[in-house]
Amino acid sequence: MTITSPHLGSSKAWTDAQLLYALEEVVEKELNRHLKVAKDWMPHEYVPFSDGRNFPGIFEDGEAWSSDQSKVTDIGKIALVVNLLTEDNLPSYHHEIASLFGRDGAWGTWVHRWTAEEGRHGIVMRDYLLTSRAVDPDQLEQFRMAHMAEGFESDNRHSMLHSVAYVAFQELATRVSHRNTGHQSGDPVCDRMLARIATDENLHMVFYRNLLGASFELAPDLTMQAVRDVVVNFRMPGHGMPGFERAAAQMAIGEIYNMRIHHDDVIQPVLRYLKVMEIDGLGPEGVKAQEELGLYMGGLDSEASKFDEKLAARKARMIARGRA
Repeated sequence: MTITSPHLGSSKAWTDAQLLYALEEVVEKELNRHLKVAKDWMPHEYVPFSDGRNFPGIFEDGEAWSSDQSKVTDIGKIALVVNLLTEDNLPSYHHEIASLFGRDGAWGTWVHRWTAEEGRHGIVMRDYLLTSRAVDPDQLEQFRMAHMAEGFESDNRHSMLHSVAYVAFQELATRVSHRNTGHQSGDPVCDRMLARIATDENLHMVFYRNLLGASFELAPDLTMQAVRDVVVNFRMPGHGMPGFERAAAQMAIGEIYNMRIHHDDVIQPVLRYLKVMEIDGLGPEGVKAQEELGLYMGGLDSEASKFDEKLAARKARMIARGRA
């Protein structure tokens, strides 16, 4: 969409309210596209309920949980808990985007639709984890309470453009994390469930990515600055959950989500699709942001290569020990 404006590209041309109004047409178009391609699915169809049994409590036949009751791998269990706790904070996420994007018109319809679709993810993952006894149910609930009691405040809530840029990358990051968790879970049922969730997350990414592309047409300098800020300071929404740093380190080693994956499978695909590094006609601030983004991506690639080397050396040591 192209909107003629005497201030096109000016860093002072747009307020959040003006951008929300100007992008409403794009939101409606993307919403209609999303509704045509998104497929409804039933969470209960992905859960092996016949494998379930009672836990201790009001049931006399309740069986206590133990770590050997599930076929899910250790790294799969860690990642599943992180992914579920992330999904659990949906009330805070809804509040954030409803406050920023509004509850009326196409924006509001999208906010509610997105929330409903994301709600399925938490439902199916929790049902799977409890039915398959993949994790300690008491600890899972304690983590949920602690994480949700903290709430969630986005690093980008100060700016509509920053928020759009963030979710364009974050939705893809979530898709990748779910997909890789499924691959590493050791359970085909879990893999199918997370593949279904990942499909939703990919559609959400496409919505926001296309919206980000329209923002570049409207306000290229401001959008470039927002993308630079978001990429340089990117954090996953689950960063405040109990034990997140340790779990993230284990997920990095387990090749579920690490710097190489972040660079190659999350940041670069969005930048490449939108041709962010090829955009010209920018003002001084836009050019500066574009150059700084390029420098950061080069540094991230170098750090990812160092991580790759350490991971390869670790694998070699583990193989050697196994053969000893």
